[in-house]
Amino acid sequence: MDYDESSDYESGHDPFPTALKILVAGGFGVGKTTFVGAVSEIAPLSTEELLTTVSAATDSLDGVENKVETTVAMDFGRITLDPEHVLYLFGTPGQERFWFMWDELSEGALGAVILADTRRLEDCFAAVDFFEQRGLGFIVAVNEFDGSYRYDPEEVRAAIDLDPEIPIVRCDARISSSGVQTLLVLVRHLLAHAPAHSPSTEPTHDARIK
Repeated sequence: MDYDESSDYESGHDPFPTALKILVAGGFGVGKTTFVGAVSEIAPLSTEELLTTVSAATDSLDGVENKVETTVAMDFGRITLDPEHVLYLFGTPGQERFWFMWDELSEGALGAVILADTRRLEDCFAAVDFFEQRGLGFIVAVNEFDGSYRYDPEEVRAAIDLDPEIPIVRCDARISSSGVQTLLVLVRHLLAHAPAHSPSTEPTHDARIK
C-alpha cells in the first residue's frame, strides 16, 4: 500500500522526526569519543590527534596514562531513538585549553550527558558548572572503567554536590546499549522538565536544532 504523506498532516502527526542536539561532555580522557562512537548509527566524525610530548606537558595524564589520542575540536554522531526523535551528538573537547569551543558547541543544544570517571571525579566539576550556569539540562553518567571503584550514584551526587533532581546513571561508554539507555534517561529528564509552550510559541521543526 502506498504511503499517503498528506494523511499525517491531516491527523496532526509530524511525519518527520524531531532533531535534537545533545552534547557529550566531561573531563580529559573520560570516554566521550568512545561513547559517541559506540551509539552512533553512522560512522562518527572524530577530530582526535596524537598526544605529543608538548601536549603531555599541558594535559595531565594521571589516571589515563595509556591515552595516546585526544579530541581537539569535537566528535559527532547520530542516533535514532524512535520514529519521533533523532539525536545529533556533539562530543566536547576535554582539555582546558579547548574549553572556549564549549560555548559554540552548546548553541542550539537541548541538553547534555556529562561523563564522569570515579578515579578523577573532580574533572567533571567544570562541565557541571558550565551547564548549570547556562540553564542547560543535563545528567551525569558514571563511566565504569575496568578496575575502577564502583560508587553508589548517591555517593557520587554528594561528592560533586549535585541537585537531587538531576539523574546520575552508571554506564559503560564502550557498549552501545549502555549508551542508548543513558541517552534515554537524558531525554526523559529533559521532557519532564521542559517548559510549557503555547501553540504560538512552539518552535518549528527547523528551529529545534542549530
